[in-house]
Amino acid sequence: MTLSTLDWSIVVVYFLFVLIVGLVVSRRAGDSVSDFFLSGRNMPWWLIGVSMVATTFSADTPNLVTDLVRQNGVSGNWVWWAFLITGMLTVFVFAKLWRRSMVMTDVEFYELRYSGKPASFLRGFRALYLGLIFNVLVMGAVSLAAVKFGEIVLGLDGWVTLLIAGSITLAYSTLGGLKAVIITDFVQFILAMIGSVWACIYILGLEQVGGLSNMLAHANVVDKTSILPSFDDPNVWVPFLLVPLAVQWWASYYPGSEPGGGGYIAQRMFSAKDEKNAVGATLLYNVAHYALRPWPWILIALASLVVFPDLDEIRKVFPNLSENKVGHDVAYPAMLTLLPSGLLGLVAASLIAAFMSTMSTQLNLGASYLVNDLYKRFLKPEASDKELVRAGQLFTVVSAILGLGLGLVLTSAGQAFDLLLLLGAGTGLIYILRWFWWRINAWTEIIAMISSLFIASYFTFINESLESWEKIIYGAVMTTVVWVVSTYLTAPTDAVKLREFYKKIGPGGPGWDKVLQDALAEGVIIEKAESHLALELTCVVIGITTVFSALFATGAWIYGNIGQASMLTVVTAVGAVFLFWAWGKMND
Repeated sequence: MTLSTLDWSIVVVYFLFVLIVGLVVSRRAGDSVSDFFLSGRNMPWWLIGVSMVATTFSADTPNLVTDLVRQNGVSGNWVWWAFLITGMLTVFVFAKLWRRSMVMTDVEFYELRYSGKPASFLRGFRALYLGLIFNVLVMGAVSLAAVKFGEIVLGLDGWVTLLIAGSITLAYSTLGGLKAVIITDFVQFILAMIGSVWACIYILGLEQVGGLSNMLAHANVVDKTSILPSFDDPNVWVPFLLVPLAVQWWASYYPGSEPGGGGYIAQRMFSAKDEKNAVGATLLYNVAHYALRPWPWILIALASLVVFPDLDEIRKVFPNLSENKVGHDVAYPAMLTLLPSGLLGLVAASLIAAFMSTMSTQLNLGASYLVNDLYKRFLKPEASDKELVRAGQLFTVVSAILGLGLGLVLTSAGQAFDLLLLLGAGTGLIYILRWFWWRINAWTEIIAMISSLFIASYFTFINESLESWEKIIYGAVMTTVVWVVSTYLTAPTDAVKLREFYKKIGPGGPGWDKVLQDALAEGVIIEKAESHLALELTCVVIGITTVFSALFATGAWIYGNIGQASMLTVVTAVGAVFLFWAWGKMND
């Protein structure tokens, strides 16, 4: 399969666009570290919200969804749908707190919240871990999808695809900083949505598929369409519904869905004009990410079961595909080869855009950790802004080489997903509670990280008999017990640091009452922060209900379940009205 001249022209035009954006923005981006990593903290909610969505729409996302649907049905998507709970907590509880902190990275937060050498060590270690190791793993997973896409759709060797797309991504990320990333993200998201929806409509109309109704009734598809897993078999509903909803959302640290907000979501919130724009951006992101995007991918995945019912069919059609890259996730790019000239070029450009969007964000984010929280904090505190920007550009290049190289080694999108979930299992609850419970300290996080790493290594390399979901449960429970005990056995954060944090951030809830009482006993009066925590948590519940209703209403309309679709649409509308009212009340 090769692209036509028209297809390649569309791809080349897109490449030229992003390079021009990088060059235009570069003059401003090099002025200061704040401009390079946070776009000067003046971004509007709609632009950074779309940027968040574009970043999470990486080239591996439709591949992952296809893998889940082909093996476990539509209900298999609960492994990532459950992260909506985390997302809505970020929207209504944490977004304003992050923006209020005025830090440059979420790693800098450690020395705002904790005290002493443990806080400094935690900041430096997390900067190195997230900025290099974890970040490279994420980029490796994204690069893997680009490799498979290049081999199947573009007809290029994986390393050639990565060299071309990676070099252009590196160019505009290095030149323009976060502002170039955000601006290109906006166009990338529009292009990606047009490409995925149009491709879905065309593929459903193919003779091999036979239209939507025939596809849904096909023997290979009919038992894969349910949104909820079968409750007759615990081996199905426990790992795909119960574990994600009961454990995974709070226990795991996953990019874009970090408990308490973090990573590039936090970076976008730091770049917002104010708290209101930070909240609006994260709300837009969660609505678009969970309710707007999934169905085109799901429908193409279901159609692939008709055209490529098993992996042998994929091997027959693509004999040159590397054997270690053959998996259910490649069914998505395999389906795209059925598109006609012109549309194939548009979709190819959109998926390359998705790859570049995620890579550019990870490159900028990783460099921000290494520059702000390692180089500037520990190695050269007196460095000028221009020197720090140059260091950021250097770290960007190094990270790109490592991330792209890892993409040639990995074999499965699901493999990377499971590893990322397991690595952080059990630590997530800390990132939620540290805002609202004074007793959590730097040692809590240090011990949680170390125990999580050892537990994950044990289940990955020594005890391989457990299923992925069992590993997450055991890992989460064991790590949580360890860090809770260690919290009470280690010294609390310095009282002065706790008081400064409370006055700056103003977290709600009763978890800071002891700090206020101890301060009062010493003659230090700290005014109790005004809290809307009860309303915020209510909005979290209503927000989750509203977005899930929109997601499932779309599915019901597609499946032709008119009564169910109508009811869910009404629930969505009522929830949206409530959230609009609550938004105004909280802002007032």
